[in-house]
Amino acid sequence: MATNGSLDTVNNNLTSVVIAVLVLGFVLVRQVQKRSVKEDGKPVLLLVLLAVGLVDFVQFVKGHPVNGTGIAMLVASLVAAGAFGAIRGYTIRLWREDGVLYRQGNALTVVLWLVAIGVHFGADVLIDHSGSATGLATTALLLYIAVTFGVQRLVVRSRAVAMSRPAVG
Repeated sequence: MATNGSLDTVNNNLTSVVIAVLVLGFVLVRQVQKRSVKEDGKPVLLLVLLAVGLVDFVQFVKGHPVNGTGIAMLVASLVAAGAFGAIRGYTIRLWREDGVLYRQGNALTVVLWLVAIGVHFGADVLIDHSGSATGLATTALLLYIAVTFGVQRLVVRSRAVAMSRPAVG
């Protein structure tokens, strides 16, 4: 029979997964839409994901036994998130039309998003079997999405800035 503590963990993990799936769906749809690059835009969605992800993670760690192996695996997962974000940043097409800079991802961008999330779920299974608290990586899913999305955003913005510089010659 499950205790209240384990039911709370299951409910929190389920809530985290549902929110992450909704956010991921929103992000994937926006990835393939033609959108202008707001060169002075604020990363509101990214900051919200990061804040909620960090709060979820800290609350989980406070209430569950987490070992060094679990943390190391989670850190490796977050590094992979950054790597996938960087790679995806180069799959996004940037172009200028009537003086406006546009961006649009493609099928490869979406596939890389799905593979990145699959890698995170693979890490989740490994972490759950490492002797660390079950659900650690699931709880960190929003944090994972924030990292991968943030690195992708940085790559796209750096490419956009490079395109905006006048040619030297």
